[in-house]
Amino acid sequence: MTILNIMWAGGSAFASVHKVHQQILSQIEPATPVKTWLLQGSADDCVLDVGEIREWNLSTERLKGKQLWWLVKPWMRAEFKQALLESGASVVLLDGMGVARALLPVLNKLPQLRAVVIFHGSTRLHSADRKLFHQFPSSRLTVAAVSQTLASSLQSDLQVPVTALRSAFDPVAFRAAVVPRAQARTRLGLPIEAPWVLGAVGRLVNDKGFACLLEAFAAALVHQPDLRLVIIGEGSARAALEAQIDQWGLRGNVSLPGYLNDVATLYSAFDWVAIPSLDEGLGLILQEAVMAGIPVLSSELAVFREQLAGTGWYAPAGDVSAWSDIIVQAFNARPEAVAAEQYEALAPDKAWLGFSQAVRALLSCRQ
Repeated sequence: MTILNIMWAGGSAFASVHKVHQQILSQIEPATPVKTWLLQGSADDCVLDVGEIREWNLSTERLKGKQLWWLVKPWMRAEFKQALLESGASVVLLDGMGVARALLPVLNKLPQLRAVVIFHGSTRLHSADRKLFHQFPSSRLTVAAVSQTLASSLQSDLQVPVTALRSAFDPVAFRAAVVPRAQARTRLGLPIEAPWVLGAVGRLVNDKGFACLLEAFAAALVHQPDLRLVIIGEGSARAALEAQIDQWGLRGNVSLPGYLNDVATLYSAFDWVAIPSLDEGLGLILQEAVMAGIPVLSSELAVFREQLAGTGWYAPAGDVSAWSDIIVQAFNARPEAVAAEQYEALAPDKAWLGFSQAVRALLSCRQ
């Protein structure tokens, strides 16, 4: 059996998607060949090991058939079909709705191949998408989502069964990679003895809620003037966030070091991690922080409650006042005790076992 893993693109913006796919591929037999297609971007931008990579270098306009590109869509599909036949694959993993729209019409004509579509977050679905999924028998197409919350929503929208494949990490391997606090703080340019550091990780885009976090942090400084905030990531909202930092006079307390490929090893630099997202399919940052022994503040989202239940410290998404209050409360609490409660609720060892078993069933069609 050969596994063909088809992803939209490489690059730091897709790092969380790559992590999920890498974790899935880690569960196959070592001798099983793995090949990856990147529809856009370079293999050099693929931040994790996902097997032998083929670059397609397709524009978004061509993939979506925009402008005059719809005229060449039959030729593009013919090229995909030939490449699929030559790949020797028996199972094809598709990264989300965009890749599914491009490849499912081709796979529908290749009955010897089985497809697994992995959804990583909410997406806008059209009637044509539902028709596309309904063309496949369940023996040839599996739809999976990275959380139960997302699976339930998709199943309602698509009107097909959706498997909850709650992504997880090997907690033993993850914890072993986390560096000591002094080393992590030095890496982030923080004083080793800084009294309180709040961390945040994610793409610098509006949906991640960092504008709300910055304003809430500025308000919290009135009560805790020695607080520091580090937001690790890169994205289109950087300029706006930089302007906000200047507007609130936060340069001495806030840093935006950009995207760091070793961020998963650096959670020990923080006392708390904030996840102010407006929407999430899963929120891998929550899992990473808790496994590293760092407690989490998060938006009041169903997918976060799915993982932390009553041990989570929640604030309504986008509510500056509530976020300011919870930051102040957090830094007057005992983070070690909260971290222990959240670790028990997340149950990483059990989650990893469940994820591993679910992936093997998914790929072997033993669902």
